[in-house]
Amino acid sequence: MTTSPLERAADSFAAELARQRTGRGLSKKQLAVLMGFDPSYVSHVEGRRHRPTEDFARRAEAVLEASGAIWQRFREYDDLRHARAGQPHREAYLPGQWLPPGTGLVVERELATLTYGDDGYRCVIHRELYNAGTEPVTRYLVRVAVDRYPNDPGRSNRHHREHPLTFAELQIQAHRDDGGGDPEPMHWRAKHDRDAFKEIWLLFENGERRFPLYPGDRATIEYAYSVGHDKWGPWFQRAVRLPTRQLAVRLDLPAALDPQVWGVETSLSAEEGPLRTAPQRHDEGDRAIYDWQTDDPPLNARYRMQWRFRARPDTEPDNLPGGARVRPSDRMRGLGIVQRGDDLLRQRARPFVLPAEEQVARDVVDRLTMALARLDELHPFSKGVGVAAPQFGIGRAAAVVRPPDRSAEPVVLLNPRVVDADPDTDEQYEGCLSFFDHRGLVPRPLRLDVEHAQWDGSRVITSFEFGMARLVAHEIDHLEGRLYVDRMAPGVPLVPVEEYRETGRPWRY
Repeated sequence: MTTSPLERAADSFAAELARQRTGRGLSKKQLAVLMGFDPSYVSHVEGRRHRPTEDFARRAEAVLEASGAIWQRFREYDDLRHARAGQPHREAYLPGQWLPPGTGLVVERELATLTYGDDGYRCVIHRELYNAGTEPVTRYLVRVAVDRYPNDPGRSNRHHREHPLTFAELQIQAHRDDGGGDPEPMHWRAKHDRDAFKEIWLLFENGERRFPLYPGDRATIEYAYSVGHDKWGPWFQRAVRLPTRQLAVRLDLPAALDPQVWGVETSLSAEEGPLRTAPQRHDEGDRAIYDWQTDDPPLNARYRMQWRFRARPDTEPDNLPGGARVRPSDRMRGLGIVQRGDDLLRQRARPFVLPAEEQVARDVVDRLTMALARLDELHPFSKGVGVAAPQFGIGRAAAVVRPPDRSAEPVVLLNPRVVDADPDTDEQYEGCLSFFDHRGLVPRPLRLDVEHAQWDGSRVITSFEFGMARLVAHEIDHLEGRLYVDRMAPGVPLVPVEEYRETGRPWRY
């Protein structure tokens, strides 16, 4: 039976509510109590028996601190409800109203401009920020990722290993402008430094003073960096990590190179597909300017602009119109992830001797954590994602799992051991970075109790439920030399990722 857009929007709200609730380890009853509702009400909303109300959505957003995700799903549902009832379209929510208190930092508008010049690419990001939270904002995290040969991940990985991106060549500049005078330069501090990936804190301070963004205030920040032709491939990606009202992208390319531009988008609810609207071109002198924008993009969506220069055929991008695609597994292999068939994935990982090997363990965990950050640049991973040391050719008992809630800290597992599991199981589709071209229907316990080591060698037991239990079980299997295909029922086939994109659904509990 075909459902209406309104019914699908109500389902999306219920699914987002359940995802945020389980990500925080709350039962339906616990969430209802925190929200001030009857204990059965959350169950009715998640079960689609009750439609969400504005009051319910605001309270759920505030209690679960969902960075606007729950509220955005409600707005999508509410707009469709008003339209079907023939009621006048609501006025746009004013800042401070369109998201409930406690949401945190909001991007009211972003304009990202990438300019191709003789010396390489220059990227300028202009963001208008609003602090809808309750605490001052003192720093802002930005990411820079390069991929010289996106159509050949292995070659790109080797290239950046031999020619790493450096902070010195980026020439990072940043400033804040609150409209009250001259822009204030912003200092910055490196958070992570890898060959093809950088994380940078922009600080709301400089050598003369501090200027936090206080609750209820607005400010515009602008930062810029440069990357040479030898390290930047023909692509430019924007990821929506904060609630955003408008996102705009501009490509400034030489007209003489006869550029051809297109784009793809990915979100938590949809796999990769073409941009809903095409980039618009206009020429300014000898420059070809391509503009594209979208309003109210969903959280964790990714918009990837791609191009080729028809006057320079050696710059072929990752995904040519009518051409062959890079397989997902090839991209994972290019990131250094060991693929199925390698004996390393069938060997039991060696535990760490702690605290004697604490530094060794920290080095391994740091590599896994950075791999997660790089993976998040390539794929939304709406259900969460994990990596285990053997997947990078490291035969040690360490894994890192990022929950579905991206604001939560990744879970570090050292020498983990399952000590108890719920006898009740369910079957859901899983993917694996080591054979990312397929998905498989895997039974897993609904709860898992795991004993794991701390840095000082002491051991703790952590209980994981539902989606997190599934993610953790998957990674522990890697450390024991198992793959999820070993858990599948006999005769159940793997599903090609292309088919799964048409039939796959978020995990529901």
